[in-house]
Amino acid sequence: MRVVYVSTDAGVPPFGRKGASAHVQAILRQLLRRGHEVHLVTSRPGPVPGEFTNLRVHALPTPGGRDTRSREAAARATDRHVAAVLDRLHATGGIDLVYERYALWGRTAMAWARAHGVAGILEVNAPLPIEQARHRLLVDAAAADAVARSVTADAEVVVCVSEPVASWVRGLGGAAPSSVHVVPNGVDTERFRPVPPRSRPGHFTVGFVGTLKPWHGVQDLVEAVALLHAGDPTYRLLVVGDGPGRPALEDLAARRGMAGAVELTGGVPPSGVPRHVARMDVAVAPYPPTDDFYFSPLKIYEYLAAGVPVVASDVGPVPDLLAAGGEPIGALYRAGCHPHLAATIVGLRHDPARRADLGRRARAAMVEGHDWSHVLERTLALSEVLHAGAQAS
Repeated sequence: MRVVYVSTDAGVPPFGRKGASAHVQAILRQLLRRGHEVHLVTSRPGPVPGEFTNLRVHALPTPGGRDTRSREAAARATDRHVAAVLDRLHATGGIDLVYERYALWGRTAMAWARAHGVAGILEVNAPLPIEQARHRLLVDAAAADAVARSVTADAEVVVCVSEPVASWVRGLGGAAPSSVHVVPNGVDTERFRPVPPRSRPGHFTVGFVGTLKPWHGVQDLVEAVALLHAGDPTYRLLVVGDGPGRPALEDLAARRGMAGAVELTGGVPPSGVPRHVARMDVAVAPYPPTDDFYFSPLKIYEYLAAGVPVVASDVGPVPDLLAAGGEPIGALYRAGCHPHLAATIVGLRHDPARRADLGRRARAAMVEGHDWSHVLERTLALSEVLHAGAQAS
């Protein structure tokens, strides 16, 4: 099958260090592993890692602009270049599937697929107009909503990472409800796997992976570990990632008297994350309380696949994820309550048998149902392209 993967979001470099970048790489990797001919269309090609030697990359103009309005116009102009790439590929061998990661100004790929009778799958990871307006700047909100309505209407299948995202898509009024599906994120269970326990005399490492932005709640984690460290200096905090919140995080750690007990790795490529997760005794997803949590957190799947005991806040779909098959595969605490987070970590530290049991069950759950191979299989099964391929063979 000849697949064209389209990602026009300039904020998501396909081979970068963001969680979104890791997601792009995961889908590309699975498509290639299935033996498909895969083409990537992106405005951020960057250096391509060696494992993607067979990937064909088509670079779009990189959107620029001196202010928000001009950057939005440039992003729309970049998206229009997608049609020429698809036309060229279609004329030189045809296209079986256009798979697009939804971008704020991306509407061309799905419209092209519909007009040419080619299967089109749109992957939606967040309500981007809402996210852009809340956390960055959005000048033309009405146009962004119109793009979202148009692209979801044109897609044969709209795959959303969570039910809140699917609810937002349905509310746009463009897509037929029957075309909107929920397929949560996954994990590469070959890359993230348990490692033999290593002796860690004299310390207990609490870990976090992710971008240092407010909605990840890392300050709550620092507060919790500071409480523990004040009574027991053997507690350590390992933060894997970087972002605009790093200076405030370092300042908070210093004010809480634990600067020497916190390690911040800075940005780490996706290939380097597993070895850091393996250093953790407990891994935490400290999301703050919110009424509209719409994520399907990659970090939690990665922690679970690595067999590391997980502590996470009770927001959104997280409680359901950590109750796989009715049996807990992680521990929950009240979002925003760092004393409760601290107490949950202490409970796990002093119950090694429970930690081992959670780790075993978590690993098994990820292998059985959440490997990226399963995620892609479920996604392709929703499209006519898979059925057409099966009939042709």
